[in-house]
Amino acid sequence: MCITGTVGNGGANAATDIRCVQLLLNMNRSRDDLSADLAIDGLWGAQSRTALAKFRSGIGVDPEALLVPGDVTMEAFRRLLPAGLTRGKLWTVMTDAEAARIELFFQPIITTLTRYAIDTPLRMAHFLAQIGHESGCLRYTKELDSGRAYEGRQDLGNVKKDDGPLFKGRGLIQLTGRNNYRAYGKACGRDLESDPNLVSTDPYLAADVAGWFWAGHQLNDWADRDDLSEITRRINGGLNGLADRAELLARAKWLLLP
Repeated sequence: MCITGTVGNGGANAATDIRCVQLLLNMNRSRDDLSADLAIDGLWGAQSRTALAKFRSGIGVDPEALLVPGDVTMEAFRRLLPAGLTRGKLWTVMTDAEAARIELFFQPIITTLTRYAIDTPLRMAHFLAQIGHESGCLRYTKELDSGRAYEGRQDLGNVKKDDGPLFKGRGLIQLTGRNNYRAYGKACGRDLESDPNLVSTDPYLAADVAGWFWAGHQLNDWADRDDLSEITRRINGGLNGLADRAELLARAKWLLLP
């Protein structure tokens, strides 16, 4: 489900739900004279109220009724969305993202989906949920911790002094350790041992490394089984952040699945 609570006058009006509605209204702004491009600010202001009322009037629904998950208005939004993954849909999955980050990563993500055969709505939904959580909705392409915890980790190939910080996690699914940087560097034709920061500063590499990891761990197979927990274990080593991943997945499914 795209929203989890009520939106409108007297509604719960959670900021995440409001941003979803604002994005859905913007994706439908060519209908019923919805010309205003709403700010995605999570605030239930006059412009958002007016735009929702116009949309509801256009589909024959009481414009003053409270918006609830799964109601006629939400189903109309869903039915009228464009096909495939669009910038608006990507932002609606990752409602906490900044507009500039959506713009920066949209095409790299599309390229990655194609390259690694993440090519069904269910596969795409699971991939977006995982990179959304791992990157904090595209905020981070580099691990916030120093990387000292990886120092001396021979299982990661960190055999030289300062390898831990040098080869700490980068990318939308974090590449970690000298061995993994070497392996991905061979796969993408870049010398990442000499310049590991490329994985975090080049948006195409940041997205592509997530697809490379996804393919290498056969995560399409688990996405086909709709197994969020197993995908999370294979990425994270446990079930950290499962509730957030599930919330992202629910929005992605609502937007992408027929």
